[in-house]
Amino acid sequence: MSTCATVSRQLSEPLAGTAATARTWLLLEQPGPWGANALATSHLDPAVGRALEEAAAGTGVRIALIRRPGRHADCHRPATQRVFVAHTAPGRSWIRTTALTDPAALTELDLAALGAGEHGGLWEPYAGDPLVFVCTNGKRDRCCALLGRPLAAELVSAGGIETWEVTHIGGHRFAPTLFVLPYGYAYGRVTAHGVKDVLEAVRDGRIVTEGCRGRSSWERPAQAAELAVRELTGEEGADALDVSGSGPADGPAARWSVTVTHTDGRAWRVLVAQGAAEPPRPESCGRTPGAPARMDVVSVTPLS
Repeated sequence: MSTCATVSRQLSEPLAGTAATARTWLLLEQPGPWGANALATSHLDPAVGRALEEAAAGTGVRIALIRRPGRHADCHRPATQRVFVAHTAPGRSWIRTTALTDPAALTELDLAALGAGEHGGLWEPYAGDPLVFVCTNGKRDRCCALLGRPLAAELVSAGGIETWEVTHIGGHRFAPTLFVLPYGYAYGRVTAHGVKDVLEAVRDGRIVTEGCRGRSSWERPAQAAELAVRELTGEEGADALDVSGSGPADGPAARWSVTVTHTDGRAWRVLVAQGAAEPPRPESCGRTPGAPARMDVVSVTPLS
């Protein structure tokens, strides 16, 4: 069995609580090849890439490059490049979009405001179908290329699915992995059929929990806690649940107490502990085996 197949089938490791953390995504179309650090090693001006990385630090904005699935010739810069900015907080999710002739204009954005969910009328609202972003950057992780690119191509050939390739969303050992906007839920070990189920639910304002890694709005313990409440209650509404508090819990180190609330007034306290995935496994294809951190839900307690 190939390394990628081995890594992707390590089903003993839970997916919940493994999504990249990003309250807001800034996604720039950049065709052509991507390097391991795509913002600095692609056809994007590296000075612009570095400036964006520096400006985004600490703002809650995660920046990634995207491109349409297919062959990625070493071509010149296109005349225009599509850009999406999307906020993923429950009840306040939105997507804005535009086409730029010069990506350097992005360095003038107020990333702190975007990270806080304030777009200020920037660009045009996106009101199309849900957006799917499949991780495919083979220079970052070869499993994402070997497993992600065929999935992206299959979704495109199926028609009716707004699919993009994306540079890096973490969790390569769960390849193929992707996230869906507007809500920002990430999925791992996905199939084309599974993606179609996810999108059908998103169009109805619902969330599929099978294969779900978490909502990027929150840190990893809160991602695991919210999914645990969904599993317990059967709640599918995308914006029905929110995280109103999360902090260290009493007792052993690496434990969190997370408060998950429902729009109907119910609430739960979820105790989450950080463990280590065993047996040892590579966090990324080709890496030395280790013990990646995992989020284990210890208890879910209803609050009166």
